Amino acid sequence: MAFSCPAIAATISTSVASFCLFSPPPSAVQFSHLFLNKSPLSTEKHDSAKFACKTKDSSENNPKIDPDEKENQELIVQRRGFLLIGLGSTGIYETAVNLGSSVSPDYLNCVDAAKPDGAPINCCPTSPAGMEITDYIPSPTAITRVRLPAHTANGRDNMVKYRKAVDLMKQLPASDPRSFMQQANVHCAYCNGGYNQEGYSNVRFQVHRSWLFFPFHRWYLYFYERICRKLLQDETFALPFWNYDSPSGMEIPAMFNDSSSSLYDRLRNQDHLPPVVVDLNWGSFLTGISPEKNQIKYNLNLMYKQMITNATTPRLFFGQPYRAGDETPTRSGSGSIEIALHTTIHAWTGDPKQPFTEDMGTFYAAARDPIFYAHHANIDRLWNIWVDKLGGKVFRDPDWLDSSFMFYNEEAKPMIVKVKDCLDSTSLGYIYEDIEIPWLDAKPTPRRKGVRVVTSELCQATQVFPTALDRVLNIIIRRPKELRSKEEKEEAEEVLLVDEIEYDCSKPVKFDVYLNESDVKLCTPANSEFLGSFLDVPYHRHPRSTEKGSVRFAISSVLEELHGTNESDFLLVTLVPRRGDVTIGGVKIEFDTSKNSA
Repeated sequence: MAFSCPAIAATISTSVASFCLFSPPPSAVQFSHLFLNKSPLSTEKHDSAKFACKTKDSSENNPKIDPDEKENQELIVQRRGFLLIGLGSTGIYETAVNLGSSVSPDYLNCVDAAKPDGAPINCCPTSPAGMEITDYIPSPTAITRVRLPAHTANGRDNMVKYRKAVDLMKQLPASDPRSFMQQANVHCAYCNGGYNQEGYSNVRFQVHRSWLFFPFHRWYLYFYERICRKLLQDETFALPFWNYDSPSGMEIPAMFNDSSSSLYDRLRNQDHLPPVVVDLNWGSFLTGISPEKNQIKYNLNLMYKQMITNATTPRLFFGQPYRAGDETPTRSGSGSIEIALHTTIHAWTGDPKQPFTEDMGTFYAAARDPIFYAHHANIDRLWNIWVDKLGGKVFRDPDWLDSSFMFYNEEAKPMIVKVKDCLDSTSLGYIYEDIEIPWLDAKPTPRRKGVRVVTSELCQATQVFPTALDRVLNIIIRRPKELRSKEEKEEAEEVLLVDEIEYDCSKPVKFDVYLNESDVKLCTPANSEFLGSFLDVPYHRHPRSTEKGSVRFAISSVLEELHGTNESDFLLVTLVPRRGDVTIGGVKIEFDTSKNSA
């Protein structure tokens, strides 16, 4: 079926075929539609997407923009310059609407979990059946402990304590729920299908990919830390955190790399051992991009994007709602920290020579590496920073507040905890050392300012989404509203949604997303045009091996940085595959009002 549409193309240095912008009638679906051939990224052969577009012949297929012209440029999307297409939707979603009830695991009936290939694995803890299960009751704490960075001289003595605690945990009987392997299996059971939802025997419970991500891991570390204190007989002990968001902490802390230490794990990427600097955008190397000399700077820019630019609302930071009876959440539900920084550290640390990048690079095995707990302590610290220093707000939804989990305490007794009781870390008896946060001053800047997407002419096209992301994909979408007022921007965050991303979740996957960028080779993480990435580590989604998710990027401030008050009604979105086979189902604009209604 053919549609009339304005022809679109763009100034770009790569060779691509013609594409069109399709404006569907009011009754049409909300996603942007795609008509394309894609710019080459590799020498592999792929079947071309079929399209029919009536255009004039042109010898001006790939005009270039002078890189020195930085102001008020037009990104003229020409007939044979870009693949592209679609109309963005006007979806507005609220957080305050209660559509269900709080979700909890059926902790009395643990079942086999699954490795990424579907092979069963028993991660179940000692059964609490027949045991007295206690509800956690908040109470004043006599001591406020300070979690220290693992790499500093100030934290060295604490790291020695942590090493001893892990050694003692590894000496406990295998059946003891406080033993190191049993504690590691907590993550496996909660993250790889070891529990069904309470009241829904056919729906797996999952603590990733939703608003449960931060509170679950806070509670997990809280009880793990209590077990460490009990074994050490030291009430002052607090977990270390891996401060990879600061230049001095951007490598694996030395004590984790001592092969004689209980903190050592041989299943780590041997190419990433000290003094290699962590890459918070790791994965780009898979397309031949070499490590950058500006890695530390780029890491700080990425931290700013994930903690500030793309975390303007509770939904964007924490993740999407997950209620009783909901399907097991997909990648669509992940917040800005979980989907990018958190996952990148897991993937960067795990051993690529193992089937599923064990240990850190896959859910079922990640907590077998003692560095896991230092990693998640830093993620927990970022939650505190987002609330205390950046003014972020937590959800007020009772379905979030009353969601619950079960853990064993330091006495090997099961306890039920709720999200609402972990919102303030000081009430749990700990804080983080107040150290410098250099990424607060690392705001990315536009590569070129004032670039506007301009469309022209008409054509007909015959292909729509979904489409395989096997080449660089350029997409034109129309914004629902141009020149939003200050009040409108304060009321709702404009969000770019790349939707219905389908892939094999037993394998790692990654692609990057750019906005109004005509040459991604010139764009770095230091530039506003680079929005971020979609990535995932291997896991098994019961009962199938494929995943269909999405990724969101806040773009209100990005558009202001790129265009000032001269905003365009068309946006150019570029998707660059980095790893894995991916199919894209659509791209659109939606508005997030959860900032003021969480």
